Amino acid sequence: MPDSAYDKARTKSAPAKAERAKNPDASEHTFSVLVDNEAGVLHRVVGLFSGRGYNIESLTVSEVDGAQHLSKITVVTSGTPQIIEQIRAQLDRLVPVRKVANLTADGPSVQREMGLIKVVGTGDARVEALRIADIFRAQVVDSTNRSFVFEITGSSEKLNAFIELMRPLGLADISRTGIVAIARGDAGM
Repeated sequence: MPDSAYDKARTKSAPAKAERAKNPDASEHTFSVLVDNEAGVLHRVVGLFSGRGYNIESLTVSEVDGAQHLSKITVVTSGTPQIIEQIRAQLDRLVPVRKVANLTADGPSVQREMGLIKVVGTGDARVEALRIADIFRAQVVDSTNRSFVFEITGSSEKLNAFIELMRPLGLADISRTGIVAIARGDAGM
C-alpha cells in the first residue's frame, strides 16, 4: 500500500536527511537563545553557524521583553552529539547571548509552526480543499471565487502533510513561519 501524504511529509528536511546519511549519529535539535535586542545580534548568531558549516533548518526571532530589550531566537539544526554540544558552547560564548537552552535535550518542549497556504481551484477541487482543511483544523483567512488562503498551525509534520494534500488541488503559494518552541513546565527562560 502506498504511503499517505502524511507519512511522506513526516520525513525530515533534505539537509537533515543528508546530515544523517553522512553520520547516523546526527539528530535534529531545537535551540532557544535569549539575546539582547540590539543591531547585529542575529548576524553574529547566524555567522556562528555559517562560519562552521552548520546548517540552519529553521530560524525565528522575536522581541520577548521590550522593557529589558530581550529577543528570543529559535534555531533548528542537525548534528552529531559532539557538534550539538559545540554549537551550544559557542552560542553561550557570544557576547549578546543571555541564555541558551537545547529544547531537544534539556527536557520536554512544545514546538509549533504556522503556515499560510494558497490554493487556487474551482469545482470539486475547491470542495475537497475545504474538506481537507476542516480535517486539519486549518482556517480560511482569505477567499476569492478562485482561491483560498488557509492558516494552519501545528507541528512541521502536520504542515508538510497538509501541503502535500493541497498540491493536486491547486497549491499556488506557501509561506511558513519556521518553528517556535518553549520548554514545558513552570520554569521560564
